[in-house]
Amino acid sequence: MTELPPDPATAKPRSGNYDLIVVLFCGLLLISNIGATKLIQFGPIITDGGAILFPMTYILGDVLSEVYGFKRAKRAILMGFGLSVLASLTFYLVQIAPAADAYENQAAFEAVLGFVPRIVLASILGYLAGQLLNAYVLVKIKERTQERKLWLRLIGSTVVGELADTLVFCTVAFYGVITGGEFVSYVVTGYVYKVLIEVVFLPVTYPVIALVKRHEPNYVPGAAVRV
Repeated sequence: MTELPPDPATAKPRSGNYDLIVVLFCGLLLISNIGATKLIQFGPIITDGGAILFPMTYILGDVLSEVYGFKRAKRAILMGFGLSVLASLTFYLVQIAPAADAYENQAAFEAVLGFVPRIVLASILGYLAGQLLNAYVLVKIKERTQERKLWLRLIGSTVVGELADTLVFCTVAFYGVITGGEFVSYVVTGYVYKVLIEVVFLPVTYPVIALVKRHEPNYVPGAAVRV
């Protein structure tokens, strides 16, 4: 009988769901950054398109911090930062590249995906400030509460992280474009909405975190969470 050749060498994939959560986290971030280029208004309420999905990145950020600790959460946050920068640079290069004669949407492309330094800077600064603070606060609270009072960690970290993110992004991106009471309404509405999303999704976040913990063979309650 002819012996079959050995299988080619391959690396064994890591167990657990860390990679999947990071992919979802970065994907939602990129989609939200594109959506944030449009201001939307419902009566007197003004916000941006990023508000639709961006709060979900904080929920996934909570999962990362709660289950994997600050260092691995920070790694995911920095990966999202790198992809955001790459996306912005790519859109900029596409924007300045000569359009084909048959392409009639150059102005539309520039209006939606064009490189706007102020928006890009606001997005990057707000994202880093908010997500890093969110992860830091959650982990510091967990050092004291261990596996108890998950609701306190989730809400407390979001209150701090979303405040930093909203203030930085709204101020850098739209201060002067939106002024007076409209600007205050924009900031407050965006902040309250994002925090409420976290509260509303608590019944979903709880079982998701429990599920991820059960499927992480190396998870040790109360371990490896220190900053």
